[in-house]
Amino acid sequence: MRSIYMLAGLLMTALGIVGAFLPLLPTTPFLLVAVWCFSRSSPRLEQWLLNHRTLGPPLRNWQREGAIAARAKVVAVSLIAVSYGFFWYRTQPSPLLAVVVGLILSGSVLFILTRPLPK
Repeated sequence: MRSIYMLAGLLMTALGIVGAFLPLLPTTPFLLVAVWCFSRSSPRLEQWLLNHRTLGPPLRNWQREGAIAARAKVVAVSLIAVSYGFFWYRTQPSPLLAVVVGLILSGSVLFILTRPLPK
C-alpha cells in the first residue's frame, strides 16, 4: 500500500504543479491529496511539500485551520464566475442544465467563502 500512496502522491503533486500554470486545473486540492498520500508513504516528501516556499503556506493553512487566504478566495470565486459565463456563452445550455451547473458552482463558492482566513 505504501507504494500506491507514494505513486498517488507523486501524481497529485505533478497535477498540482501543472495546475499552477493551467487556468482551469486547480492546484491546491491536488496538493492537499498529495500531502495526505505522502503522510502515509513518505514523511520526508510530506515535509518537503509543507515546507515548500511557494506551495507550503496554503497547505499548512488548510491543515492547521481549514483556512483559505483572502487572495485565493478572490481568485477562486472570480474564476468560477468566469467559467460559468464561458459555459453559458459557449454551450447555450437548457434552463435546467444552467440551473444545475449554477447550483453546483454556487455551492463551491459558498464553501470557499465560509472558510476562515488564516491567522
